[in-house]
Amino acid sequence: MIRQDEALFVAARGGYHTYRIPALVVTLRGTVLAFCEGRRDSARDSGAIDILCRRSTDGGQTWEAPRLAVSGQGDTAGNPAPVVDRRTGIIWLPFCRNLAAGPEPMIIAGQAPRTVWLTWSTDDGVSWVTPREITAQVKQPDWTWYATGPGHSLQLANGRLLIPCDHVVGDGRTAATVRSHVIYSDDAGDTWQIGGTAQPGTNECVAVETVDGRLYLNCRNHRDDPARVYRRAYAWSRDGGLSFAEFGVAAELVEPVCQASAIRYGDAHSSGRSRILFANPASSARERLTVRISEDECQSWGAGRMLHAGPAAYSDLAVAHDGTILCLYECGVHAPYETITLSRLTLDWLTAHQAI
Repeated sequence: MIRQDEALFVAARGGYHTYRIPALVVTLRGTVLAFCEGRRDSARDSGAIDILCRRSTDGGQTWEAPRLAVSGQGDTAGNPAPVVDRRTGIIWLPFCRNLAAGPEPMIIAGQAPRTVWLTWSTDDGVSWVTPREITAQVKQPDWTWYATGPGHSLQLANGRLLIPCDHVVGDGRTAATVRSHVIYSDDAGDTWQIGGTAQPGTNECVAVETVDGRLYLNCRNHRDDPARVYRRAYAWSRDGGLSFAEFGVAAELVEPVCQASAIRYGDAHSSGRSRILFANPASSARERLTVRISEDECQSWGAGRMLHAGPAAYSDLAVAHDGTILCLYECGVHAPYETITLSRLTLDWLTAHQAI
């Protein structure tokens, strides 16, 4: 029963003011790839921002130095949403670009562009190809703001590559105009299409495929309830993400309007036991980063176990080849964005004292 923590990215070190927006995948060879945005001059969401990657070939115990996955070239490259193709071993990395001086309000007002791009690695994250733009394939004309992920994407059982995303319709960011959606590729990343859209008020999202072949989309929720308590929203798809229905709110999953992560632990078909992990700041503020378990295919969630009691925000989950649970998350003593830290957990540690 273990838990080990290591700060992989520390603010004001390595030539960047702040590191934000973690993403995590494990390759077919077992290499762990930890991504984030390196924000060069400030903590703001725009400016000179690169996408960085660190590699571990021993399940997250030791790490290579950060390397540049995508250069913002003085502008903003962000929202990493990586996925590993099980058939080829290619690591696909969708992301978004905007001008350093063209932040989200200007994008929504139609005064600055926001574009969607794709790079990939065929050598386990050692190098990354020159990115290609896919905006025309995946962005509707009336969508202004757009974001891939952030956090890992997934490959469905049928081979479909599926990227959770979100967008804003028109020139105003309200609970009525912001929505989660997915994009997908059925030809091994060659071309991409827009899939289904979730209910209004949803935003950054994460997807899990259930054992019966449905797709569960868990979303940041900008619609508060009458008691003004925010909880994660969800939507279900029965056609591999082409459309969504059965919208609702997960009563157990309180959130401060923030990003979250979810991933299946192990193979439910072979083990006979379903476990899906979920991580978010389980509070009304960005704090108390907690990992929970669902044992009924996302229908309900346990109390979980807290990783960090203090300030915390975005996170991503992965499972190493030996079954070790990996959680990469923003946290700090005084503010949520002081470090991006990796926790390595055994399932025994996570389930020993499930309480927040």
